[in-house]
Amino acid sequence: MSGAERLIYLPLGGAGEVGMNAYVYGWGKPGKERLILVDLGVTFPDMETTPGVDLIFPDMSWLIERAVRLEAILITHGHEDHIGGIGHFWRDLRAPVYCRRFTGHLAQRKMEERGNDPEQVHVVEAFPETIEAGPFQISFLPVSHSIPESSALVIDTPVGRIVHTGDFKLDGAPVVGEPFDAELWHDIAADGIKALVCDSTNVHVENPGRSESTLTNNIRDLVLQSSGMFVATTFASNVARVKTLAEAGREAGRSVCLMGRAMLRMVQASVETGVLTDFPPVISHEEAEDIPRENLMLIVTGSQGERRAATAQLSRGKYLGLELAEGDTFLFSSKTIPGNERGVLRNVNAFSEMGVNVVDDSSSLYHVSGHANRPDLEAVHELMRPQMLIPMHGEHRMLRRHAEAGEAKGITSKVATNGTMLDLTGEYPVVCEHVETGRVYLDGAQKVGALDGVVRDRIRMALNGHVMLNVILDEEDEPLGEPWAETMGLVETGRSNAPLVELVEAEAAQFLARANDKLLTDDEKLESGLRRVVRQVSVEEIGKKPEVTVVISRLA
Repeated sequence: MSGAERLIYLPLGGAGEVGMNAYVYGWGKPGKERLILVDLGVTFPDMETTPGVDLIFPDMSWLIERAVRLEAILITHGHEDHIGGIGHFWRDLRAPVYCRRFTGHLAQRKMEERGNDPEQVHVVEAFPETIEAGPFQISFLPVSHSIPESSALVIDTPVGRIVHTGDFKLDGAPVVGEPFDAELWHDIAADGIKALVCDSTNVHVENPGRSESTLTNNIRDLVLQSSGMFVATTFASNVARVKTLAEAGREAGRSVCLMGRAMLRMVQASVETGVLTDFPPVISHEEAEDIPRENLMLIVTGSQGERRAATAQLSRGKYLGLELAEGDTFLFSSKTIPGNERGVLRNVNAFSEMGVNVVDDSSSLYHVSGHANRPDLEAVHELMRPQMLIPMHGEHRMLRRHAEAGEAKGITSKVATNGTMLDLTGEYPVVCEHVETGRVYLDGAQKVGALDGVVRDRIRMALNGHVMLNVILDEEDEPLGEPWAETMGLVETGRSNAPLVELVEAEAAQFLARANDKLLTDDEKLESGLRRVVRQVSVEEIGKKPEVTVVISRLA
């Protein structure tokens, strides 16, 4: 049976982590499968582990090497962790991109920004419209999430139907977008579901999820009760929340101003694609300067502490002519993503020092998640009754807990992290291969591998400082003048109270004076010896072992 056709599932990103979603499905003989890719996302760097990096991608090498067999790229929704890599990798993959209208609007823009043909993005309608991609027939099934027109995928294969949920929640009144339709999901599962590949993000949350519409009254009451200027931040892509906030501001008699490029872009895209038809009128930031504080509401970007976003700039002072003052109110209508706490708290404390009243989500009154909680996931398990459950989109603890929930209901479940290929052909998921996966960094204009050493060296320089030592040798391979050193990121003087640079130069000069002819003619050994001298002096004087660059110049 080794040559028989098989159905495979391979996560390249998003399984064992939150972010960088990229999932491959394939059908055919081993090594010759026709493939589709579901989502191609990014994650974001931090100064501690990835300083200077712009974006982080999943390592797509495995798929790029097999791009001739790739039939289609399917994007479930417009969040960056699902769509952010499309423009960066399309030239390597060169397969048609399929998504719904709002997501397509964002995808085409990303393609244009990277010099790709936006016509390669094909807009499709929701279920029951079907596209063919090699051996697969695929439909986009509307789901509720925290961005318009999110979709699950119904993937019909030669051995059965797969439902790939994407990111979703059970919301019958999502304010913007389509509500969850249990009857439609039931009909899709009527003839049997071979595999449910399912979002695991909120599996540890024991309470049923709440609808976006439950926030309306809470937010309205808070705005009505507040004096001074009212400012709110949320995820720019959560157009439903932005609309709820704007409507609360208008109801309170306030003029509403949107601030931040991402916020303006998302609202504009929603209007242009028809998913948002009744957004309240807004004013420009120039007009906002002339509005009395008590009559003004700002809705701004930066809920995750991003240093260049509107929230952070307001926390540091004036932004586009506007600034907060004592008695104003700032609402975080969002959840802080793990890892972003420090940046968010920096802004909160800055507002507190100004006398601004900060309201966060600790009361759960002003934010609901876009992901299904454990009771909602179990309801979907019951509704779909799949032959097998494959948890995806989540850290390992989430995938494992989700698999346990499925097993408790009698559903065969398998945890497959990035690089673990599953054979879904039979009655049970079976690990059939492991492929090399990892991360790729966008560093400026270039992609670099996480193991290439670029960021590692940058971190080492940040931690240890840097010394450059320059040496000149004459035509006889004898030192010409004294070596000279330059330091960066190091204190100027150490234990002996003498300048570190002078001590390094003196020790290097003595090393050269003792060096024999053989050493002086061997650049590699000379460089190694001088590097040891510099580090030894630095450790003795300042207790640091810096990165050292030795420049040896020889006169011809």
